[in-house]
Amino acid sequence: MKHCKLALACGAVVANAAVASATFAQDYPTRSVRVIVPISPGGGMDLTARGVAQRMNEVLGQSMVIDNRPGGGGSIGAELAKAAPPDGYNLLVASGTLVTHKLLSGARYDTVKDFSPVTQLSRQPYVLIVNPSVPANTMPEFIAYAKANPGRLNYPSSGNGSLINLTGELFASLAGVKLVHVPYKGMAGSYPDLLAGQIQISFASVISATPHIKSGKLRALGVTTRRRAVSMPELPSISDFGLPAFDVAQWYGMFAPAGTPRPIIDRLYRATAKVLVSPELIARMASDGSEPVGSTPEEFAAHVKAEIARWGAIIEQAGIKGE
Repeated sequence: MKHCKLALACGAVVANAAVASATFAQDYPTRSVRVIVPISPGGGMDLTARGVAQRMNEVLGQSMVIDNRPGGGGSIGAELAKAAPPDGYNLLVASGTLVTHKLLSGARYDTVKDFSPVTQLSRQPYVLIVNPSVPANTMPEFIAYAKANPGRLNYPSSGNGSLINLTGELFASLAGVKLVHVPYKGMAGSYPDLLAGQIQISFASVISATPHIKSGKLRALGVTTRRRAVSMPELPSISDFGLPAFDVAQWYGMFAPAGTPRPIIDRLYRATAKVLVSPELIARMASDGSEPVGSTPEEFAAHVKAEIARWGAIIEQAGIKGE
């Protein structure tokens, strides 16, 4: 009898806690929500976060306040979010750097254990562009040329361990070619050398590559995502040419500190899913070469884990060291 009473009492506590959590989520938010963005104002991630936050203000009925915390390759903002109360009033908008920086450094956060994924906000395909001196007009021609000329094709990135560096190494591994990585302080600095032919190829953002493609100064061969890019539907996917595992995009996503109640995560997910279908936000993202995603928390968590596994293997295989 005592065991029965104890079980009933425990069950009542659990039930009451669940009701309290659900009620809290229904009322949430009752005040402004801080959104930590681990870069300076003005970058692509910051503009995406602001565009989403502006529209979520209307859906949630409270202000979403952007808090820019640049530095440490994104780790300053990530560590601040990790230490914040898991109450739904402190969120993090981060990019794939949340994964890669941890793999390459001693950042004091665990990408999986310290954060609760809410949703992937967007993805930004890269486009493979080549200097006209490269005798290839199609992906099969390019792969054949690269195989016949190992070590003669240079590609730039914004630094060792950057996503574009990892993209180049993944492509080289899957295609069976040897490319030479040339790190720059930023991708913008690589364009003079690319246009001059000192750098022969690049995995570049759609928005930065488009003017040079339209002018004929550079040639586009394919996009890095398995699905064709909305902004460049005429370009084939690189994965279509015998590289089915090649599917790469920069991404931005929303996270909450680990331990944030699931009803709040669901409330935030529903709100972001609603604003991501806004024509105005879709157009704003398109101007940056991005596409909205709006995945569920489970889908986004699976994506993050897949990114950790994939890039961890490439980093080890290529012997890449962080800067």
